[in-house]
Amino acid sequence: MSILGQLVAEAHGRAEKLDGGVWRRRAGFADPPRNLVTAIRESNRLAVIAEVKRRSPSAGVIADELDPVEQAAAYASGGATAISVLTEPDHFGGSLDDLRIVRSQIGVPILRKDFIVHPAQVYEARAAGADALLIIVAALDQRNLETLIETTEKTGMTALVEVHDSSEARRALEAGARLIGVNNRNLDTFDVDLSTAESIAPLITDADATVAESGIQNAADAGRMAAAGYQAILVGEALVRASDPAAMVAELTGVAP
Repeated sequence: MSILGQLVAEAHGRAEKLDGGVWRRRAGFADPPRNLVTAIRESNRLAVIAEVKRRSPSAGVIADELDPVEQAAAYASGGATAISVLTEPDHFGGSLDDLRIVRSQIGVPILRKDFIVHPAQVYEARAAGADALLIIVAALDQRNLETLIETTEKTGMTALVEVHDSSEARRALEAGARLIGVNNRNLDTFDVDLSTAESIAPLITDADATVAESGIQNAADAGRMAAAGYQAILVGEALVRASDPAAMVAELTGVAP
C-alpha cells in the first residue's frame, strides 16, 4: 500500500466513528465562515497560505513543540492571506484543537488540511471553525469527490481541491471545483518538482483561483509559481523551519503575481 493509501485508509477508520448527524447540528452553531477565494482574489500580491504543521511522513519531525497560535500569529503579522492547519494526528501531529484555537485567535481564513473522505468530516471541520477544507482528488472516486465538494460548499466553507496531474485536474473541474491546488509532491515517491504546477496551470484557468502547493522554499520559487499563473501558494515546512517566519511570509508575498 502506498503512503497515501495508508493515510486514506486510516482516515476512513476515523471517519466511521463520527456521528454525522451530531456534527452537522454542531456545525450550525459555528461562526460564519470567512471566504478563502475572496481573500485570495482581493490580495494585491501573491497570496500565501501559511501552514502550521509539526511533522510529516516525508520530512519527519519538523517542530514537535510548535505552538500553533504563536506560529499562526507570526504568519499573519507577515501578511499571510490564510492559515492552513494540519489536523491529521498520527503522521502529522495535528488535531482539531489546533484548528479551534488558531481560528479563535487569528482573523484570516483557516484551512483544515487532512484526509477528508466522508461528509461527517466536513461537518466536523465546520463545527471546529474551519473556513476551508482540503479535498484530495487522488483519495476519492468521482462520486465521492462531487459529494464532498457539494457538502463543503453547503456549509459555506471553501473546498481547496488538490490535484497532482492533468487527469486529476480534469476530474476536479468536472466535479465543480472553484479553488484548485496543484501539489508539486508526487504522493507515491514523495519527490517534489515545481514543473508539475507549471505544466498543469494552463488546464485550470477556468477555476476561480489556483494555488501551488509543496516545494516552495524561497522567493525565487514563489516567483516561479506566480509566473506560471498561480494566485496563491501554500507553504509549510520552509516556514516552520524559518528563524523568522513573519519575515519569510512577507518576502514571499512581495512576489507580484
